Amino acid sequence: MSEDCGSGDNMADRRQLFVEMRAQDLDSIRLSTYRTACKLRFVQKKCNLHLVDIWNVIEAFRENGLNTMDLNAELSVARLEVVLSTILYQLNKRMPTTHQINVEHSISLLLNFLLAAYDPEGHGKISVFVVKMTLATICGGKILDKLRYIFSQISDSAGIMVYSQFDQFLREILKLPMAVFEGPSFGYTEQAARACFAQQKKVSLNTFLDTLMSDPPPQCLVWLPLMHRLANVENVFHPVECSHCHTESMMGFRYRCQQCHNYQLCQDCFWRGHASGSHSNQHQMKEYTSWKSPAKKLSHALSKSLSCASSREPLHPLFPEIPEKPLNLAHIVPPRPVNITNDYSFSHSMPTSGNPYSTKNLLESSNHQDEEHSLIARYAARLAAEAAQAQQQRVPTDLPCSLDANKQQRQLIAELESKNREILQEIQRLRLQHEEASQPPPDKGQQNPTLLAELRLLRQRKDELEQRMSTLQESRRELMVQLEQLMMLLKSIIKCYIPFN
Repeated sequence: MSEDCGSGDNMADRRQLFVEMRAQDLDSIRLSTYRTACKLRFVQKKCNLHLVDIWNVIEAFRENGLNTMDLNAELSVARLEVVLSTILYQLNKRMPTTHQINVEHSISLLLNFLLAAYDPEGHGKISVFVVKMTLATICGGKILDKLRYIFSQISDSAGIMVYSQFDQFLREILKLPMAVFEGPSFGYTEQAARACFAQQKKVSLNTFLDTLMSDPPPQCLVWLPLMHRLANVENVFHPVECSHCHTESMMGFRYRCQQCHNYQLCQDCFWRGHASGSHSNQHQMKEYTSWKSPAKKLSHALSKSLSCASSREPLHPLFPEIPEKPLNLAHIVPPRPVNITNDYSFSHSMPTSGNPYSTKNLLESSNHQDEEHSLIARYAARLAAEAAQAQQQRVPTDLPCSLDANKQQRQLIAELESKNREILQEIQRLRLQHEEASQPPPDKGQQNPTLLAELRLLRQRKDELEQRMSTLQESRRELMVQLEQLMMLLKSIIKCYIPFN
């Protein structure tokens, strides 16, 4: 009886997402590319994935052990929900207290959307490859970072794309347009993979990025970069009147006719084919993602005409043709185990709030920040130990040179450890101040102007503390990068000075 109830709730959540999407009148957009991008952007925002970048997604994969699993392995619905819960509960921890999301609702919407797209027959299984590719595609963040991660999953150890893997990627990722009823425009075909890279026999990371970030991109994926452009221009303001609906200003994209003098349309009018006067939908339109005053346009034109070099920036930075192997940190601090002994310990229906295996209970008890600092500290200790061991095994003739190098490395390690301790102390101090700032105000009867002013100052201080904690998170990430580089440097030194047996 409870399983039937849970299944009914899931179907209701699934219907709710599509009913709300239909209420946006997105089907009236005449161009399929914009229609598809708008629908997927709507799903992304409803599930709060626009607040999650690819690095957060990768971290969740690692915490749930997906990084060590075969790509063809299958996840049960219950375990998939744990992965989604990790992503969204960690998101809520990063959000200010005034901008908390409804995590359970977001998990339910996202889970049911994925099941509708990838398990319409209700088998209760989704492959690891599908989970990785789909979440990497519809999360927020930079398209460059997302494409780099996708390429890492479909390339070999030499950094060359495997066509069969790219074909599987297209087969799965094009189910996203199908899930929002755009399959006729962007359905999968067997020729799609070869059509994307018709001229290249070997596709490296740079070639992959050049192709998928080009203008125009491959036809089957043209909606993907457009979805990112939509996100970038959502809050762009144009102080220009729309020539059809006569709105005094525009938000988002702006379109200017190349034939009619000073004829400009807002994105809603252009997408739905509205026209007035002598303007026709057959006229060529130019899309603008920002607005420049006439004076700024003139200044830009003059600087461009006087410049000898090309002002066009590259689509992406160039990456090494032979990829560096990432450091395996599993032997230092293993991923946090997931409390799933096997898939049969979970009910095949959706876990509800009353389920003893509720993902909320699994995740809220974790303390990820302490684990991350433990990783840094133990990592630094391992570096120091390896440096000391290498010191003892070096050839005596190289001793003076190696001693200087080792001394510098140990000094750097000590500095990083000291910085890590300072960050830990600062975070602890900020937590205490944050708790003090979050104390409830006194009773209304005891309030006076002085207390109200102090309360406003406390709230302002609370916002500043949240911003400071966000900055510290970035500092910790940079510290990890420095430690990885130091590990690679020490390994190279050890190889140079330890004699071969």
